[in-house]
Amino acid sequence: MIPYILIDWLFDSVVLSLFTVITIIYYLSTSTYDKWRKLNVQHIHPVPLFGNVFKMIMGLEDQITAFGRIYRRFPNSKICGFYQMRTPFLMIRDPELIDAITIKDFSHFTDHGLEFDPSINLLARSLFFANGQKWKVMRQKLSPGFTSGKLKCTNDQIKECSDQLIQFVDEKLSKQSDGFDVKEIFGKFTTDVIGTCAFGLKLDTITDSDSNFRKYLNEIFGNNFKQTCIMMLGMVFPKVVKFFKLRSFPLEASNFFYSVFTDVIDYRTKNSVVRNDLAQTLMEARKELVLNGDNATGDEKFTDLDIISNAILLFTAGAETVSVTAAFCLYELALNRDIQNKLRDEINSKNEKYGGQFTNEFLMDLHYADMVLEETHRMYSITVNIIRQATQTFKVPGMDSFIIEKGQKIVIPMSSIHHDPKYYPNPKTFDPERFTKEEKSKRPNSTFLPFGEGPRHCIGMYS
Repeated sequence: MIPYILIDWLFDSVVLSLFTVITIIYYLSTSTYDKWRKLNVQHIHPVPLFGNVFKMIMGLEDQITAFGRIYRRFPNSKICGFYQMRTPFLMIRDPELIDAITIKDFSHFTDHGLEFDPSINLLARSLFFANGQKWKVMRQKLSPGFTSGKLKCTNDQIKECSDQLIQFVDEKLSKQSDGFDVKEIFGKFTTDVIGTCAFGLKLDTITDSDSNFRKYLNEIFGNNFKQTCIMMLGMVFPKVVKFFKLRSFPLEASNFFYSVFTDVIDYRTKNSVVRNDLAQTLMEARKELVLNGDNATGDEKFTDLDIISNAILLFTAGAETVSVTAAFCLYELALNRDIQNKLRDEINSKNEKYGGQFTNEFLMDLHYADMVLEETHRMYSITVNIIRQATQTFKVPGMDSFIIEKGQKIVIPMSSIHHDPKYYPNPKTFDPERFTKEEKSKRPNSTFLPFGEGPRHCIGMYS
């Protein structure tokens, strides 16, 4: 009799314990899911733990599809709510409100709110991830590196890299007839351009099939399963990622670029090398913020790691974004021969006008080329969303008493807006004529956001 009683007791204990554990897990995974209901914000009912991004996390749909589905669900709303895993996000759909958040009332939304630990992720110290005063100071120090005057000085270097690219393509075409990877070739080209123009590095990546620069760039931006899992875990339990010091960026790649840019700065400093480039801007920032920055303390204090982190960001992000845009642009030109011919005619005409000289005046006069690139940016946005976090409580204009609380994460669905027929009829059609002055004047502000908007727009927007 006693053994049966003991078995029953153990069984009941196991069932009770299992029920308790499941209840706790369920509570923790759904405890945030009443926020939008309480605030009477339209939202999609979330799935426990995964929120409204289950298919995206499972790899069943990409980000564009996932966020586009949420965007289209509430076509008449200025805002809507959703849950990225357990985190409540507010999606901003209205261009006028986007304009307020990114420009007019930017002081309420200065931070991206991306949580990466700078002690284990070097890129977390860079401009893109920095918040508050540290972002503001670094932005001010780096902006002089992107003036029109400095960019004009790079024309000869870009032409040299372009000539090398054309020679490489000609040789490729003479040896094979089955095509080649345009994105990879442009990746090599942009790596060489940024290497020489911004950092004075002669990389010859175009002809070097074993370039470490390309290898580690691909590691940072590639679809690595381990890194994807860490990013997913960070969405649900950021404290776990921080506790176990899990790296969101490959360590070997970070170490490689850290070594390269440290050597560049050390060499220039020791040999008194001065060039009118981005590396010089970083060195001047280092002098002011690190070597002479005695007043800063704690998290506001700058170190050499901050300077190197920004060098890595500007190099890697610049090379990758330009190569991807160029690849998509060529893809659309190949599909649309009439646009290709019109663009070629403009380039040939302007080339003759300026005597075959690759000057800033020649580039600024390529108006149709600008329209082609803008349409490429619209159709193939490099990033899907703009992320912000409220740094102050914000009363939403025109929405009675609705308030965005301090700390609330928001999403501006850039790609979804770029494909909204309300602003861009037949959005799947590649049509540069959307970007004539007349057509642009018909659209509301903040409906074309490939580089973001306001004080926190991409620092390389005009380069």
